[in-house]
Amino acid sequence: MRRFFTSESVTEGHPDKLCDKISDGILDELLKQDSAARSAVECCAAYNTLFIAGEVSARAQVDYEAVARRIIREIGYHHGSFAFDRCNIEVNIHGQSADIALGVDSSLERKAGGGELDELGAGDQGMMFGYACRETEELMPLPIVLAHRLAERLTVLRKTRELSYLRPDGKTQVTVEYEGKTPVRVDAIVVSTQHKETVSQEQIHHDIKEMVKSVIPSSLLDENTKYYINPTGKFSIGGPEGDSGLTGRKIVVDTYGGRCAHGGGAFSGKDATKVDRSAAYMARYVCKNLVAAGICDEVELEIAYAIGVAQPVSVFIDTFGSGKLPDDRIAEIVKTEFDLRPAAIIRTLGLRRPIYSATAAYGHFGRPGFPWEETDRAEDLKKHLRF
Repeated sequence: MRRFFTSESVTEGHPDKLCDKISDGILDELLKQDSAARSAVECCAAYNTLFIAGEVSARAQVDYEAVARRIIREIGYHHGSFAFDRCNIEVNIHGQSADIALGVDSSLERKAGGGELDELGAGDQGMMFGYACRETEELMPLPIVLAHRLAERLTVLRKTRELSYLRPDGKTQVTVEYEGKTPVRVDAIVVSTQHKETVSQEQIHHDIKEMVKSVIPSSLLDENTKYYINPTGKFSIGGPEGDSGLTGRKIVVDTYGGRCAHGGGAFSGKDATKVDRSAAYMARYVCKNLVAAGICDEVELEIAYAIGVAQPVSVFIDTFGSGKLPDDRIAEIVKTEFDLRPAAIIRTLGLRRPIYSATAAYGHFGRPGFPWEETDRAEDLKKHLRF
């Protein structure tokens, strides 16, 4: 059976990603000064104004406006008549709601006197999903991996000035054709990239098609692969000038490109007591290790929490028929082998560190260097295949 699946990515200059980057940049600055900082910071970029809002409880002094302007410049919005680094910035940040903090704070009271807060309650209710499969060496779905590589390559070509007419905003999309569960070819590629006003569309089409061929393996391209490059014909107005941006609006780009379920919670700007982020990272870690151990070839994990409660209220596994053991047995293995309490997740993955700015573009999963991408539990998990 042949079928088609599509995933998209965006560049770091997309207005939503600009907001994600600022939110995570602020979080990192807080964590540099206070590893126990709590943060839920969101941004909205609207034409010539940036709004920074949310809740912060930390022993830290951060110049939010200065962080935002630095990141805007680093991304590249400092050129032409519309230079967003000169935008108006409005900051409305206050302390964390006492009601929201209650579940975490009550844990602190119970453990007053020091030590690791093993009974730290979840900072919110909700369900989080993880996923892994054997389609790529990253154990990620192929469409989202290719879309991210194209988006990242656009940024490299712009910042190295190899294609000096490129501007920060851009989107990519890849459709992969499958035979059963095996990817066999790329059927369609969409690239929309912001550009300097004076460059011709013919030049853009030529250069971007060459870029695609340098990123996508030639074995996946054929004479029937379709290319859609700036399909509207022009994309000189982009970024916040062309469209508003919001923190957390690219949650499918951030995760698995739509291949599996999503609980709805965004990541950027949130510290690790928010299980929207930390439990999603842990779920990826668990799934990747299960696949690396050979327990299954594909797996989706759902973990659900109640606010203020440390232990998950449910753990669900679906291996889509690829499991070497029954799914309910694998779920029990997960609950036995992995401590899914928020404090244990923070400790296992080292989530009190300022590591979050790097996650804000090109996906939170399938990229090296993040602790949730390690497969250090795989060898130990193999013991379950011997019984």
